Amino acid sequence: MIGRVVAIGGPPGSGKSTAGRRVAEGLGLQYHAAGDVFRAEARAHGMDLEAFGHFAETHPEVDRRLDEAMQALARPGVLLDGRVQGQLCRRKGTPVYVVVVTAEEAVRAERVARRDGQPLEEALRRIRDRAASERERYRRLYDIDSEADAPDLLVDSTRLSAEDVARRISEFLLRPADGGRS
Repeated sequence: MIGRVVAIGGPPGSGKSTAGRRVAEGLGLQYHAAGDVFRAEARAHGMDLEAFGHFAETHPEVDRRLDEAMQALARPGVLLDGRVQGQLCRRKGTPVYVVVVTAEEAVRAERVARRDGQPLEEALRRIRDRAASERERYRRLYDIDSEADAPDLLVDSTRLSAEDVARRISEFLLRPADGGRS
């Protein structure tokens, strides 16, 4: 068992959720994704993801409730997939491995366009808009810059397969150097 919470973050289209699911499955961790909760809330409000993101800009309770629910799950044996979950764990003093998966913007836009069946230009606009909205919301709510906090592991997925990303993360988590396993 991994002796800490594993928190995986990264920008839209980076591959963090795909990698997170694979790592959780491979290491027997419980997987919880903030994005899944956010999407479900958007549907419950009758909004698409973009509209609900803009709604959250003026309704801070949306992010607070989501983040409180995610943090309530934070314990060893759990992988939290969410942009600021690692930083929130650190602030609470919860032992955590913070992993960030990133990729070049053009690659992320291509992935999102393919996944969501939208034109590349639309996907690019949406990921930029979403990243800016989230960055401002997290700064305002928690004084967290989701792009400035140093992760324990940074993986650039631009030229890697999902399997390679998951393998790199798993190897990091299982390394004996500082007790990744306990």
